[in-house]
Amino acid sequence: MSLNLFRMNNMVEVFKTNVQKGQQADTLIIELHQHFPDAKINFDLDDCDRILRIEGLYILADSVMRLLQDNGFKCRILE
Repeated sequence: MSLNLFRMNNMVEVFKTNVQKGQQADTLIIELHQHFPDAKINFDLDDCDRILRIEGLYILADSVMRLLQDNGFKCRILE
């Protein structure tokens, strides 16, 4: 007898931000993890677009953008 297991694929969302400092990014990551506890979240502040990358099962892009905007940062989906 075989058992089929369904594997959920992670979503990946990439955002352009204006976060400048590592300390700012660290604070935002902590706050983002409160909303997306199982997600992998990181910033690439060396990139000209100050990339925020989030990988997880459920990512609500509007919530991510609102959270950054509520903290005084610009954020939009990178196309």
